[in-house]
This record gives sequence, structure tokens and C-alpha cells, in this order.
Amino acid sequence: MTTLVLQGPALTYDVAGEIAAQVEGELNYNPAFSTIVCQSVSNDDVNSLKSSYGFDINILPTGFETGSAKLLVTDMDSTLINIECVDEIADFINVKPQVAAITEAAMRGDIDFETSLRQRVALLKGLDVSALERVYEERLQLNPGAEIMLKGLRQQGIKTALVSGGFTFFTERLKQRLGLDYTMANVLGEYQGKLTGEVEGDICGAQAKADFLLEHCGILDISPSQVIAMGDGANDLLMMDEAGLSIAYHAKPKVQQQASTALNYCGLEGVLGLLQLA
Repeated sequence: MTTLVLQGPALTYDVAGEIAAQVEGELNYNPAFSTIVCQSVSNDDVNSLKSSYGFDINILPTGFETGSAKLLVTDMDSTLINIECVDEIADFINVKPQVAAITEAAMRGDIDFETSLRQRVALLKGLDVSALERVYEERLQLNPGAEIMLKGLRQQGIKTALVSGGFTFFTERLKQRLGLDYTMANVLGEYQGKLTGEVEGDICGAQAKADFLLEHCGILDISPSQVIAMGDGANDLLMMDEAGLSIAYHAKPKVQQQASTALNYCGLEGVLGLLQLA
């Protein structure tokens, strides 16, 4: 059997019923989300439905059991939060356009992440470290639905991890603020209150994110099939490939194509809908 999950502000009972009839499935309607269980539906059919309706329509991947999920591993920039932190830091040294262009190319997968990060961080050399605090206080916001998602996961005993190609300055603050269980990110070099333009230690890139997911499966004694991985950029794909459920959150086209599910109309509360917890 195949399960479709429908959710988004434009979803109504009548439209959900219309789709159920098209796929010859059984509708279970909920104001927050609907599920349709049917014998089978092809990806081409789902893509056709997606192009016809203004809400999220996803097939739950075969082998993923919503009730068995034990860990969410999520990206930070443009996923859990609304900004790319490095771009906003760059604004304080008047190089935001140059840095943002590199960020965009890296997220599309046009250049490798590690190279792009070193290029971007080099442009920050000499900036006063106080700019990081200003970015956190003045520009960083959680994406819609973040707190609803985290509360719902916590109630189910699902652990949460924030893994980022960004910086520990932000991940550690978010860990404390939101009660996250685990974090991993890059360390910005600094000396005498100024950024050095270098990253300290190994870079947290695509492979490091995937390794983190697998390592924490061992720590928690769970299978990768019990993990949800969510991101928006190409450097999230290796991590997402390891998980039982991968979610492209308002993501770049390459990520949308490769992830098992995508949220384009919902906020982060859509994660609960995919888990049928809302």
C-alpha cells in the first residue's frame, strides 16, 4: 500500500476528496493534514498532482514507519532559520553580494561546499566578532512552524540534531534556546576580537553531516531508517540519502529532485504532518 500526505493552507476537505477519487484511495481527513492510502501511485502521477494543486503532496517512502522515528537531523541556514548566516555577517564588512553569490552556487551544487566555505570566510577577515552577535539578535529568526515542530517531536520522544555548514556561534545559541539534543557546525577563527578569515579544524560539509547522522544512530542504538533528515542545499544530500525519510524544505531544485519528500507550502510544522503527528 502507498500513503500520500497532503498538507498546506490551501488544502480543503473537498479537494482532498477529489484527489482520493483520482488515485482510488481511502481518505483520512485532518484539518492539519490528510492521508490517502491507495494500492499504488507513480511518481509521475504525484508530480502531475503537485503541478495541479497549491499544497504539498508527498508519498511516504517504502520502508519508513512513521511511528518508529527516533531522530531528526536538520540543517540550520534557510531550513531551521530564515537566513544564511554567513551572508548576513558579510553585510557588516560590505561584501554580502560576493559572499551570497558563492553561497547560492554552493547550495545549488555548482561548486563544492568546502571550497565555497573557505572562499566566503576569507572575505570576512578583519571583521569585529561583535558582528556575529548583531546577526543573531537583529536578523536571525526561526522559520515558521519551528517551535510547533520541535514541541511535537519532543512529545514523541524524538531527539533533535542541528548540523550546519555554518558556525558554532549560532548552533550553540540555538541549542540552548530551543532545547536541541545535538549540534555540529564550523568554528570561525578569531584573534584579538577580529575574525581571522579562516575556519578552525575540519570543515562540517556534506560528508561530515552524513557521518554525524550515522554516528548518532550508533549512539542512540537506532537504524538510519528511523532518522528524518531535512535540508535545503546540495551539501545536505549525502546526509539525506542515509535517512529513512528525507525532507527538502523550500529547497534548491537538485534537492527537491533527490529527496523522498518536499515541503514547499508548509512551514516546519509540515514535518509533523509527514509523521502523521499533527
